[in-house]
Amino acid sequence: MHKPARIRMAHGAGARLTGELVAEVFAASFGGPVLSRLEDSAEVYLPGSRLAFTTDCHVVRPLFFPGGDIGRLAVCGTVNDLAVKGARPRFLSLGFILAEGLELEMLERVARSVGAAAREAGAEVVAGDTKVVEAAAADGIFITSSGVGEIPAGRNLSIASAREGDLLVLSGNIAEHGVAVLDARESLGLGRDFASDCAPLNALVECACSAAPGLRALRDPTRGGLASVCLEIAAASGRRLVVDETALPIRPPVRAACEILGLDPLYVANEGLFVAVVPPDQAEALLKALRADPRGSDAAVIGRVERGNGDAEVETEAGGRRRLAWVEGEPLPRIC
Repeated sequence: MHKPARIRMAHGAGARLTGELVAEVFAASFGGPVLSRLEDSAEVYLPGSRLAFTTDCHVVRPLFFPGGDIGRLAVCGTVNDLAVKGARPRFLSLGFILAEGLELEMLERVARSVGAAAREAGAEVVAGDTKVVEAAAADGIFITSSGVGEIPAGRNLSIASAREGDLLVLSGNIAEHGVAVLDARESLGLGRDFASDCAPLNALVECACSAAPGLRALRDPTRGGLASVCLEIAAASGRRLVVDETALPIRPPVRAACEILGLDPLYVANEGLFVAVVPPDQAEALLKALRADPRGSDAAVIGRVERGNGDAEVETEAGGRRRLAWVEGEPLPRIC
């Protein structure tokens, strides 16, 4: 397959070209055993401690959207990358790149949102940096965030751990974030039924780990959506993931918006839910625990793990199957 000579928007989509960029440029240049696992956060060790460490960049446009803004997104994105590794978020660091001419009041709104989201997640912002660039070099505000969390003893979650017979549990409705941001960005006027699901997941993850002690893996389907996460888990574990199309939790207005816009909701970004790989005998307990929390009230079993060769499929409403593929383009640029 022809290799692009220049960076394209699709390199940031969280799909095939992103994976190639990570593997062929970054991992090939400075990767080691920890980076090569390609988890949402790295598991590292200090004497007496197992830590999770992660870094994320946020370039969403518009900066403010129904249900959130770039500040809340930065905190939740980092907290959630730690949480799906089973870690309890502790410390955050933020780097702000500000465009010359940005209104100070807008920056203050974002800063207040960062503080509120960090308090909600129970994490503390302990370090940061600020740079100002020419107006043409940035869309108002870019944020880079890093986080450190503690992994409790005995908790071992990895996307490589999926086993044949395991079930896939999704903690909530899909495609909420992507549709809300697209509607706000393009002023589509789709209605008032759309808001991002952007939220810290660490409390819900603690609930999941308590209810299902045999939990294999967690992943939050952000860029590239649920489809990309299924492909990542399948590739890491060497199994086949099968998603039941009829079981997917998606609100009717969001489904209708995706149909109008020609979007497959499986590939639309989310910011407040996770996919869990769980042994079948613990799936019911996990569902019961998640549904007892407002953020997990729409949790559902959406598929299973089969013997395979690192691929993923969807069982359609018509009873057939179609393969999930890595997206090549970027239908929703700057979504997270």
